[in-house]
Amino acid sequence: MFSDGVIAIAITLLVLEINVPHTKQGDLLDALAKQWPSYVAFILSFVTIGIMWVSHHSMFERIGFVDRKLLFINLLLLMGIAFLPFPTELVATYVREGGSNSHIAAAVYSLTLVAIGIAFSSMWWHLVKRPWLLAAGVPTDRTRVAFKRSLVGPGLYLLTVGLAFISAPACFVAYALISLYFAAGPSSRVVAPADPDPLDHDTPS
Repeated sequence: MFSDGVIAIAITLLVLEINVPHTKQGDLLDALAKQWPSYVAFILSFVTIGIMWVSHHSMFERIGFVDRKLLFINLLLLMGIAFLPFPTELVATYVREGGSNSHIAAAVYSLTLVAIGIAFSSMWWHLVKRPWLLAAGVPTDRTRVAFKRSLVGPGLYLLTVGLAFISAPACFVAYALISLYFAAGPSSRVVAPADPDPLDHDTPS
């Protein structure tokens, strides 16, 4: 699937932003420790893209047919995800330095997530207006609730834009908390098909 390929490339590119430090003998441990923003940014972006991949699959398992407009909205979503490695490197580079550059870097990261969140919400809204695209057994009346829940993401990420100009490191905490919220799949769960989605329920080991 094209979407899977784009997401896979984006999530793989994240590790390229972690550079091997070149330092003199005995200073490697200290140099590695100073790169902590790169590790944190990598983990947050990896988890964020991973959750987006799960959410994307959950959504499309509830779609029986796609039209041209839905495909274009999906392209906008993929463009945002493919772009995410850039603000990841940006925030990892400048957050440790502090100052105005760190605020701008965190704001760019937040705005990227806002854009991705809007794309997800747009897809749900498209399904609200075109319920015939949904798969058989999916309750069409619940897509509006799913759309409303999807708005939480861009709304919260928009708040982190303001937080970025107060404390860039604090944005890391906010991103992690928002990721925990979306890990539960709040939008997809409410549009559960008659046959339970294995992605939305724990399976016995």
